[in-house]
Amino acid sequence: MDPASIKKTTEQKMQKSIEALKADLAKIRTGRAHPGLLDHVTVDYYGVQTPINQVANVTVLDARTLGVQPWEKKMVAAVEKAIREADLGLNPQTQGEMIRVPMPPLTEERRRELIKVVKQEGENAKVAVRNLRRDANQQLKEALKAKTISEDEERRAQEDVQKLTDRHIAEIDKLLQQKEAELLQI
Repeated sequence: MDPASIKKTTEQKMQKSIEALKADLAKIRTGRAHPGLLDHVTVDYYGVQTPINQVANVTVLDARTLGVQPWEKKMVAAVEKAIREADLGLNPQTQGEMIRVPMPPLTEERRRELIKVVKQEGENAKVAVRNLRRDANQQLKEALKAKTISEDEERRAQEDVQKLTDRHIAEIDKLLQQKEAELLQI
């Protein structure tokens, strides 16, 4: 493999690690209501586990309340049950065909726990990025051994991979700071 393709695949994989971190951070509940909070909740839709956004309309009613409007009347109970059992600490209330999902305020202790979880998610993402750097450097060393690239090319490519790593680690740190600030906001 040439250095350019090694760098390209490494960068793509690092970007995927960041996307995965963003998805994990979106699941961590802050005091504010946002529709993405219920994205990973699945509903038993005629025997098939279906994402909630495919059976209902999820909207923000106010800063601390989500509204869930199932598209079929008979799905109201199933959607409410799915939200309650999603282990998000939410207690939905049905009003006719609309399900209101109030966001309970976070206690200081819960905020600290969530910040620990956020830091752990960030550390996992950093480890993933560093592992990708190690793999890329290993591929470059193998290419050097196989004499498909020169020592200069290998050294330059390793420097480029390190720059990629630094850039992605900085992006992870930025995401973590944003999420921590969001959690500390009352």
